Amino acid sequence: MKITVIGCGYVGLVSGVCLADVGHEILALDISQDVVTMLNQGNPHIHEIGLHDLLSKAISCNQFKAKLMTHEALMENDIFLIAVGTPSNQGKIDLTHIEAAISDVAEVIKLKETKCTVIVKSTVIPGTTDTFIKELLEKKSGKSASQFHLAMNPEFLREGNAVQDFMLPDRIILGCEGEETRSILEMIYRPWSCDKLFCNAREAEMIKYACNYLLALQISASNEMANLCVALGGIDAMSVIEGIALDKRWFPNKKLKPEILSYLTPGCGFGGSCFPKDVEAFRTLQGEVGLTPYMAQAILDVNAQQPKKIAMSLKKHLGELTGKKILLLGLAFKPGTDDIRESPALKIGYDLLEHGALLQAHDPIAMHHVSLKHPVFKDALVSDWKAAANLCEIIILATPWEEYRILSDLLEHEASSTKVLFDCRRMFEALKFKKTTYMGMGYSKKKVATCIS
Repeated sequence: MKITVIGCGYVGLVSGVCLADVGHEILALDISQDVVTMLNQGNPHIHEIGLHDLLSKAISCNQFKAKLMTHEALMENDIFLIAVGTPSNQGKIDLTHIEAAISDVAEVIKLKETKCTVIVKSTVIPGTTDTFIKELLEKKSGKSASQFHLAMNPEFLREGNAVQDFMLPDRIILGCEGEETRSILEMIYRPWSCDKLFCNAREAEMIKYACNYLLALQISASNEMANLCVALGGIDAMSVIEGIALDKRWFPNKKLKPEILSYLTPGCGFGGSCFPKDVEAFRTLQGEVGLTPYMAQAILDVNAQQPKKIAMSLKKHLGELTGKKILLLGLAFKPGTDDIRESPALKIGYDLLEHGALLQAHDPIAMHHVSLKHPVFKDALVSDWKAAANLCEIIILATPWEEYRILSDLLEHEASSTKVLFDCRRMFEALKFKKTTYMGMGYSKKKVATCIS
């Protein structure tokens, strides 16, 4: 099928390239000429494992091409996948980009004799597709809703794993009404054999928010539990998580390690482009319909405080941080991506600078973005993190990149070590450290420094 993808960000580009890989003919439109040029040269402007190879393959097979967002380009196809950004604006989603894209598509629908299909993949609050978007399409095109197809197809892509998530999904959610629209969606996703849930647009929109809301809840609840473990003393939160994992109501197959355990591991909070803004939007929507957002507010409050606990714990056990040489490892909000939006690691960095620390920082792929968007860290960025680790008194592991796994060996192989390692993501087993003072989120053992609330 010939499909036009509008928006070449994380969602749009990954979706377009993966759809091309299964045989669809994809035209990707973006407002940036630089992005269009890079894509047509086979160079994705975002970092995603496997994306470069799939893009090159799709281009060589003439299954994917990129063009500047123009009226002429929009006229080429009849199926439009909307994947533009919906950023947060004071807790509400900003529909500016959606409105612009839908308005442009409506002008095409107005001129086309064929019945066009509009599939919304951008994250929007429940009730957006079947009201705001539908009404805008009708108003701008001069046609009734019966004269075009409209669907909501939310994405569940984890940055750093987006290609794998798209190609091997556990489910595909398809919100639509009418057999014709359903038939088109079935043809698009025919190559996938996973569960496909057909529902209405509002339910599809709600499923997206509910998933992120509940995952964010797991993270904040687990972090709050871990903070209590440390405050009580003599409790390692990871032992508690292990005990929870043995409950068959949570994990009936004990031979398999479920991915949800990664969300229960104590850490320094969640970040990125989805969880923070989606929980904020969930909270705002509750308020708008007259509900008190007790839980959503608590999730955000716990998450906001979590990065601050690192400096607090270091000060409690080591004294003032002024003049202390500290190395911050990892700046992206998670490994596998160069995305630094709402990154807890950067929040930790700002907190350390406020405490007067002599900060150095490293990330395998995100330092360029940090230097551009957070110039306060520019002089702190180092390319050789191993050399920096030798010179620093305190090392904070904020983003668990696999290349940092050798850190334990580097520290323990020193003839003598007075260094402190603060493991914000529990990447290491505490008991492996004999020479290094180990501190970690949710870790509390006798004779070992601890992280407290």
